[in-house]
Amino acid sequence: MTRRYAFVGLGHRAQMYVDALLGDWSDTGEISALCDTNRTRMDYYNERITAAGRAPVPCYPAGAFTDMLEDADTVIVTSVDATHARYVCAALDAGRDVVVEKPLTTDAEGCAQIAAAAERSTGRLVVTFNYRYSPRNSAVRRLIAEGAVGEVTSVHFDWALDTIHGADYFRRWHRDRASSGGLLVHKASHHFDLVNWWLDARPELVFAQTDLRFYGSENAAGRQLGPRPARGQGSPGLGTDPFILDISADDRLKRLYLDAEHEDGYVRDQDVFGAGVTIDDTMAVLVRYDNRALLTYSLTAHAPYEGYRVVVNGTGGRLELEVCERAWTPPHAAIDPGAASKEQATGSWERLTVHRHWQEAEKVPVEQGAGGHGGGDRLLLDDVFRGPSDDPLARQAGYRDGIRSVLIGAAGNESARTGLPVRLMDGGTRRVTS
Repeated sequence: MTRRYAFVGLGHRAQMYVDALLGDWSDTGEISALCDTNRTRMDYYNERITAAGRAPVPCYPAGAFTDMLEDADTVIVTSVDATHARYVCAALDAGRDVVVEKPLTTDAEGCAQIAAAAERSTGRLVVTFNYRYSPRNSAVRRLIAEGAVGEVTSVHFDWALDTIHGADYFRRWHRDRASSGGLLVHKASHHFDLVNWWLDARPELVFAQTDLRFYGSENAAGRQLGPRPARGQGSPGLGTDPFILDISADDRLKRLYLDAEHEDGYVRDQDVFGAGVTIDDTMAVLVRYDNRALLTYSLTAHAPYEGYRVVVNGTGGRLELEVCERAWTPPHAAIDPGAASKEQATGSWERLTVHRHWQEAEKVPVEQGAGGHGGGDRLLLDDVFRGPSDDPLARQAGYRDGIRSVLIGAAGNESARTGLPVRLMDGGTRRVTS
């Protein structure tokens, strides 16, 4: 029997899974239904389906999601983050398997709802943390598990989003904290999951400070940037201002968003220095784990280059991973910041080094594969559509992994708001304020 995959949320993130089922993973199942708030976006994906020689599939408005479940064995959730809990719980309660993009949800309440639904359901829930599958990040997991640095005492993790990638969060629905949970949830849940997975430990205590220092209307006024357009399309600065996105210049963006505006009013190219930004662009977090390891984490969304640096200190030495994904940000480098693989950007490099006590530093080679994230995306898709392999690194993530990563970010948001540390209980699957 062919497995039926239904999609809810037909924006940019859906394409990787749609193309997989139309391409190299077509033998694992078929796309059976689409569900979205916008018919234009569903029509776009139906065109991709018919172009691959398949029949178009039924399209359901968001209000008919439960009706769509009759056409599904597995539901792939790639909708706005704040809607994840609603769709995940409904699908699980109907006994369907669920594949959900990170973050699992945006807050503690959503985490509790999903945990309860997962416990009572016969369906299986997978959270797609593709960073786990990147060869360099997998190598860090392997080295720590092998005891390369002894017992881990602390991790320092610094992530820099540049003014191509980082800025884009401030144009889209992500700029609204109610929709995305802010970057400590939407983006950093990837990074918190990596640390949780590397350490094989559970977060217990979170303290954070965050601020909006670069984007938004107040910062624009403070730097005397002058009048700003509400959006890119039709703006006099289109083509000259590096912060203004020309959404009409990329056919996919135009079809998914510009041509779809008349249905729901969603504007994909809002000005990053406009009003209405409620998320932060500068973040610092301290986390204590149940194995006594400490994490110090920082995220900057307005850096001049893109990359990250991880330092793992242990009783036997120190591990350092340094990654440059884009060495600098040309003013017009990308129409769509998420479309091109940063690994192929000019000047990209990575270095993994182990420093053991009383020994010379060891440079650890990282073998790359074909495709996104050094071949990691293909490994992820294999796990999603063919089932998890006998993986000694345990890369496939379940709902508890998703919850722990979200709760660190949500606790960080709360800590930044109150100025107080936030304690996580039950192994990081439940949160209480200390």
